[in-house]
Parts: sequence; C-alpha cells; structure tokens
Amino acid sequence: MVNRIILNETSYHGAGAIASITAELGQRNLKKPIVFTDPDLIKFGVTKKVTDILDKAKVKYAVYSDIKANPTIKNVKDGVKAFKAAKADSIIAIGGGSAMDTAKAVGIIIANPKFADVRSLEGVAPTKNPSKPILAVPTTAGTAAEVTINYVNTDVEKKRKFVCVDPHDIPVVAFVDPEMMSSMPKGLTAFTGMDALTHAIEGYITKAACAITDMLHLEAIRLISSSLRDAVANKPSGRAGMALGQYIAGMGFSNVGLGVDHAMAHGLSALYDMPHGKACAILLPTAMKFNATKTGTKYREIARAMGVKNVDKMTMPEYRKAAIAAVEKLAKDVGIPADLKGVLKMEDVKFLAESAYADACRPGNPRDCTVKDIEKLYKSLA
Repeated sequence: MVNRIILNETSYHGAGAIASITAELGQRNLKKPIVFTDPDLIKFGVTKKVTDILDKAKVKYAVYSDIKANPTIKNVKDGVKAFKAAKADSIIAIGGGSAMDTAKAVGIIIANPKFADVRSLEGVAPTKNPSKPILAVPTTAGTAAEVTINYVNTDVEKKRKFVCVDPHDIPVVAFVDPEMMSSMPKGLTAFTGMDALTHAIEGYITKAACAITDMLHLEAIRLISSSLRDAVANKPSGRAGMALGQYIAGMGFSNVGLGVDHAMAHGLSALYDMPHGKACAILLPTAMKFNATKTGTKYREIARAMGVKNVDKMTMPEYRKAAIAAVEKLAKDVGIPADLKGVLKMEDVKFLAESAYADACRPGNPRDCTVKDIEKLYKSLA
C-alpha cells in the first residue's frame, strides 16, 4: 500500500511566529494580500496583532471579515467578490476553521473558476490548479485547518455541512503562534481542544491509518491530553502544548481521514448551529465504544498516551474501557456536556443519520456502519 503525505511548504511554531509573515510574503513576491478573519477577532484586537505587522512593513492589504462560525456558501461567494475587488494575489487567513475553510474555498475558486458553484467542490473535486497562496494564522487550538487538505462549508438551504478534500487547498505557510490563541475564552478552548483530540483518536483508528500517521496521532493525543486542562486555565504552557498538539494531529488526519464522530458532528453543527468541537466532544466516547471491537490493540496505546497507568497489565476489554474513561474524564474536566439532552430532536434523527452516512468522513470509520447504526448512536445521547 502506498501512503501519500501532504504538508505545508513551510511552518513556523512558537511564540512570536507571526513576525515572519512579512518575510514570507517578500520571499514569495506576494504584494497584495487580503486578510480573511471574523468580526469577533477584529473586535477583540486579535486580527490587529497581524495587521500591525503588515502596517509596519508598509504592506498593502484588504480585509474580508463577513464570515460566520459555521461558514456558509454565501460567505465563500462574498469572499470571492472581495478577493477580486481587492485585486489580491494571496490570502492571510486569521482565525479558526471558519476563516481558514472560507479562505481555502475562495482560493480554490479563484484559481479554478469552473468550480464557482461552491457545492461542486464537495468530496474530492477534480481541480487542476493550486489555490491562490494562503498564509494561515490559527487563533484556536483545534481545527488544524492550517495544515490540512480539507475544508467544510454549510449549505444553509439544505441544512447540512459538506466536506471538501483537495490537495490543492493546503496553505503554503502556517504560523502556529500560541500568543494568537491566548484570548480564546474557556468554552472555545475546551471545544476546539476536544476537536483536536477527536482528530487524533479518529485519525489513529481510521481504516487508512499508517505507521507515519500513527506516530503523529499518538504524540498528538499525549500532548493534548496533558495540555488541555492548563490551556482552559489560560496557562502559557497549556496554550503552547495545545498549539503544537493540534497541529501534529492535523498533519496526521489530513492524510488518512476521520470517522463517524466527525460525520455525525457535521450534521449537529449545521442543523443546530452547535460549535463543531462541542459536537465532536460529546460524540467521542460513544463513537469510541461503537468502534472498540475493530481497533485491535490501539486503545491500549490511546490509554497509555493519555497517562493511564499499568496498561500492559490490562486485558483488552480493560484497556479499551480505560481509554474511553480517560476521554470522558478529560471532557468532564473541561466542561463538555455528557449528552445531547435539550439539543437533539427525535424528529431530526433520521435526517441527521442519513446526512452522516453520506458525509465524506464516514467511510474511514474502522467499523462499517449503516444509517440505522448511526440513528442508534444519536438516540443513545438524547
């Protein structure tokens, strides 16, 4: 079997990484970037940390910030118009998955005009040209959109999210600066952090997992499980650990896929406007229980990476239970709800299950599942 690994051309890690943005623009002869961000990041001065650097270097740039937390087709179309109006040659995406996913779709459409219908990008679109250059600055420690070949868009009319997978969309440079994440509130830190853990665990057990990504995912699980509580408490060491852990998880799952947890989470966030990371976190223990029998000894290594002691003395049922319990404990400690009570409506379950089954993440799940299986998983959390 041949394993393909795609990563950024360049990435910078550590406090102060954003200082290298202007040098990268210069080296790539990019003279007119447009900044993609969201209104809250502008409001709270996070975007300004980057634009101040651009201003100091006298870089001319435009700003597009009409981006929702769950970005829509309209956001992408408006972003295309903004890129063209600015006569931009590149995008600096500042934010979480919303800003970066929008930037990816826009960059792809600008470079591949035949895909102007955003829905045509769903799945693995046969684009021919690399995206317009994207320089990605994550402000959340979770999505790892700065290093992935995936992006997600919300189809408001059809009340669903759709996943796009395209090697042409990966940002050319990532600036993973924990200081850009220090203003994240506790809830968002917890949600995005658990999203990163879900990436690492699902990527580790997915059908396409390989030796390279297994190595990455186990280290990501270790870093995330040992850093998330401190990150929620806004300790610098926790922020730094999460910034690195979520990026490493992205290096892995982007190349091998995810599973039923993400497939189900996409529907919840599209239908109920639930934060994506929160949906992933609530579903994770349930998805792990469903998948346990198809994971061999991998739950032993998940438990070990999460700090569970004496795993080598445990039987297979014991270490599988221990791995799930460690995830449940971490989720509880950072304030994740244990179920979907008060959110999930029974009349929506069939639609949600059908959407999850059709989702691009579902085929990678280690255990094959039917629409009925997914309905049962949703109902178990109601």
